[in-house]
Amino acid sequence: MAYGVILHVAGEVPIFGEIEELPDASATIITVSNPRSREGKDLHYIQSEVVQVIWPIDKLNFIEIMPGEEDEQIIGFVRE
Repeated sequence: MAYGVILHVAGEVPIFGEIEELPDASATIITVSNPRSREGKDLHYIQSEVVQVIWPIDKLNFIEIMPGEEDEQIIGFVRE
């Protein structure tokens, strides 16, 4: 199952992409498929035909994990 993520790279705009599995505590790299800006545009420092990029974990400030299709069906607290 692929996870939609937003990578926050130090000194760069956030990067949206997909990863196959979440990195564990000992991971040193993260492989991202279809990297793009949050608006869906190409990143100026990556060639347009690139489909996967490997980033070193130590260059990331943090990673946001977007809700998947299963997560969107969960109903949370609703105030009436």
